Amino acid sequence: MDNFVFLYLACILAGFALINLPLAGSLLAGIKPVTSLIGILTILVFSLVLIFKGIIALVGK
Repeated sequence: MDNFVFLYLACILAGFALINLPLAGSLLAGIKPVTSLIGILTILVFSLVLIFKGIIALVGK
């Protein structure tokens, strides 16, 4: 199994953390849409990588 699987899972969790980052009432409240977009893209990319790795492992290549 690939050694980076736990790193991919950590990246997915970091994406969820970016989405749920409480920025209301701070000076950084204006970048909330940017952090949400980065979080969503991070979750999608690393989830797709994990799905791809799983399919490759099932096929046996």
